[in-house]
Amino acid sequence: MTDALQELLHKQAIYEVVLRYCRGIDRLDFDLVRGAYHRDGIDHHTGFDGTVDEFIEWVRPKLRALGGTMHHIGNHLVELHGNLAISESYSTAAHWGAPGRDDFTSGCRYVDLMELRDGRWAIAERWAVREWTRSDAGRLIAPEGRGPRGRRDTSDPLNLLRARMGEGSAPH
Repeated sequence: MTDALQELLHKQAIYEVVLRYCRGIDRLDFDLVRGAYHRDGIDHHTGFDGTVDEFIEWVRPKLRALGGTMHHIGNHLVELHGNLAISESYSTAAHWGAPGRDDFTSGCRYVDLMELRDGRWAIAERWAVREWTRSDAGRLIAPEGRGPRGRRDTSDPLNLLRARMGEGSAPH
């Protein structure tokens, strides 16, 4: 395998770590979130600094209080340094449906120290750098008609399709 191909494969694996984290957060799949980090991973979010397990316990009730979230990843750049990498991912995240609280959207950058251990890239340390937040109060409207809706349980269309493919709802 050429060095260029190996570099591309490493960068793709790192990108997929970021995407699995976002899916886990949006679908309330905390095993998937945990799997984006190494067991001793550290997270720094607005209002939080600690281990990945502490992060999950901190964020779980906050996310469950919301009707939903949707994290979009834009620019993504990876600098490889052997078995270490710096990953910077721009994100826009919408949050809605919190009782007594405005819906809001934030822009952030995930600045990650990724590490390759036992053939697996994962987050060793993450900084969720908040760039901006805006209130979306009064901007959310009802769906325009019947159709599929996102769910944060096993009845979500993603989980139904994965079950049809014989994978159950376990994320990969």
